[in-house]
Amino acid sequence: MSMVLKSSLVSVDWLYTHLNDNNLILLDCTISKVTANKSHSVIKNKQCIKGAVFFDIKNVFSDISAEFPNTVLPPNVFEKKAQNLGVNKDSCIICYDDLGMYSSPRVWWNFKLMGFDNIAVLDGGLPKWKENNYPIEKPRKHQLKKGNFIARYHPKKVKFTSDVIEAIHNDNIIIADARSKGRFYGSATEPRKGVKSGHIPNSVSLPYSEIQKDGLLLSKEELKSIFNQIILKKEELIFSCGTGITASVLALAAEIAGLKNYAVYDGSWTEWGSTNNLPIAL
Repeated sequence: MSMVLKSSLVSVDWLYTHLNDNNLILLDCTISKVTANKSHSVIKNKQCIKGAVFFDIKNVFSDISAEFPNTVLPPNVFEKKAQNLGVNKDSCIICYDDLGMYSSPRVWWNFKLMGFDNIAVLDGGLPKWKENNYPIEKPRKHQLKKGNFIARYHPKKVKFTSDVIEAIHNDNIIIADARSKGRFYGSATEPRKGVKSGHIPNSVSLPYSEIQKDGLLLSKEELKSIFNQIILKKEELIFSCGTGITASVLALAAEIAGLKNYAVYDGSWTEWGSTNNLPIAL
C-alpha cells in the first residue's frame, strides 16, 4: 500500500524511519543563495541524504528561456521532467535542501501547482539530518525508471505581474514579501543588477527567516498568530520575494497554518523591480 502524507512538513526522525519505503522519493532541492559569496557555494564538498535524487531547480525545472530566474515550466514540460526523475502518480515525495529550509519549499509548491499533493518538506533539511548523525553519502548518479506522474495544473496557485497590479488596489488581498526588511524598505541594495530597490505598494514585510527558529519552521500555532496579524479581514494572500524561491517558504508556512487561499508571484521582485512604469514604495 502506498504511503499517504498527512502534513506538508516532516521531521528528520520521520524520514529516517521511512527512508526505505517503496514509494518514497527523496529530492535534494539545493541551490545557492543569490546573496551568498560565490566562492563559498553550497555545492562545495557536496553531501546528500542517503538515496537522494538531485532536483535541478535552475537548469531543468525552470524555463531557462524566460526573462526572469526560476520561471515555472508549462505543465506538460514539468510532467515529462518529473517522470524522468521516476515520479509516479502514487509517489510520496520529500524535499530538502542543504541550507535547512530555503529552496525545498519551492519544489513543494511546484508540485502543488501541478496538482500533486503527496509531498512534504523536510523540516530543518540537511543540517538537522546531520545533527542527528543520520546516513549521508556523496552525490551519485541514479538509474531511474521513468514514472507515470500526471500534471493537473492549478492556476490559482500562481500569480503574474498583471494579477499583482490588480491586487494592489483590492482590499481583499494582501501581498506579503519574504525578502529581508533591508531589501523591502530599500536600505539594502538588491543583489541582482538592474533591479530597483523598494517594494510593491500596499505589500507587507514578512521575511522568511522570521518564521523559522533554529533551522525549523515555527509551530502551527505560532504561524497562525503571525498570519492573523497580517491578514486581518483579507481573503487572499499573494507571496513575493526575489525570484519566487523564499515566497514559497511563506506558502508552506501558510499551508501549515491551515490557510488555503494563497498564491506565489512567480516573477516576484526581480520582475517587478526591473520592469518600467510599475509603482514602487520605499
